[in-house]
Amino acid sequence: MKENEMLGEKIGEGKGKVTSQRVLPNPGGGPKMETTFQSSGTLLGVSETETGTYTATARPDGSLFGEGQGITMSSGGDVLTWTGQGVGTIKKDGAVSYRGAVYCQTASAKWAPLNSLAVLFEFEVDAQGNAKGQYFEWK
Repeated sequence: MKENEMLGEKIGEGKGKVTSQRVLPNPGGGPKMETTFQSSGTLLGVSETETGTYTATARPDGSLFGEGQGITMSSGGDVLTWTGQGVGTIKKDGAVSYRGAVYCQTASAKWAPLNSLAVLFEFEVDAQGNAKGQYFEWK
């Protein structure tokens, strides 16, 4: 199997904005920040809006470890929740770039295939708090 065969089809994307941030206590660890974002886009061809919150902890090498959770809703009433983890890097201009995986739970027939997938993500936030994400199935 070739290395690039693990990444499956693109199953969604979204754009949005960071809505709040706060620094959290992290005794004995690196700086820790909580970030909440809201976005809209598509997931498995269904228009959706999403709200998510994640914490990012700075590691000694300057990278970030993040973990979070969120809720995704369609205009038709479909609801999906997710939890995930990823690693990130801070760019020179203050932007942050994350890569990781989320795990979904839903009763929606439209999104039910996601219950048994690891969904890989690429998530970018610029210095002004504009966010964009892409989501892929992991074969």
